[in-house]
Amino acid sequence: MKSLIITVAGLSSRFNKDLEKPVLKCLYYEDNHWCSLLTMQISRTYELVDEIVIVGGYKYDDLTTFITEHIKDTDNKIKTVFNEHYHDYGSGYSLLKGIDALSKNTDEVTFIEGDLFFDTESVETIIESRKDVISVNNEPILSNKAVALYFDATYHPHYIYDTSHSCLEIHEPFTAIYNSGQMWKFSNPTKLKIVCSELTKKQIEGTNLEIVQRYYGDIDYENLEIVRVEKWYNCNTVNDYREAVKNII
Repeated sequence: MKSLIITVAGLSSRFNKDLEKPVLKCLYYEDNHWCSLLTMQISRTYELVDEIVIVGGYKYDDLTTFITEHIKDTDNKIKTVFNEHYHDYGSGYSLLKGIDALSKNTDEVTFIEGDLFFDTESVETIIESRKDVISVNNEPILSNKAVALYFDATYHPHYIYDTSHSCLEIHEPFTAIYNSGQMWKFSNPTKLKIVCSELTKKQIEGTNLEIVQRYYGDIDYENLEIVRVEKWYNCNTVNDYREAVKNII
């Protein structure tokens, strides 16, 4: 069984700075609802998976209402989960809630952050892969907006980021560096759940990269598939969203 987790619980603080009235970022649109982040993500993945777990928090009622009114879930694949710590924990708790809500017979899990626009072909490659997948993109690596992925001297992956959006540092020799595409395929749900069970309280309250790093950190390069997402936009602001719509829709 193929499962997909989409996390959309965050406060959308940077996005809402550009708007008069605060919104849940994944539901925002200017022309019609088909141009919202959530609708785009579901339309590009719906036929590729057996279930879609959407983890919300901020404006959760708006999320569930939007799904009921605008998303055609003809096969009843979609389930929503409430993250009660959306305002005081990091993004990792949303991923934990999504993993907890997976069906018992899940064989593989794809995880997508909810503020991304991407092309259909790239996400299909990720979901259909038989391996664990790490995604990268063609964007420049900028410390104020990127999550950097590098491979160390033994070809194991590491993620670096700065929540204050200042500088990134690598303190060891590395063999490759990329801008992370923030989409992953976990081919071993049992290992994923073990990783989650071993997290410290601090890690549970941290970002989703705490889980991602612990899962992928001991996997050799040759056992991974690295998928380069051809069209990729991280919509931190309304201008980011407009640029994505112009180039992808």
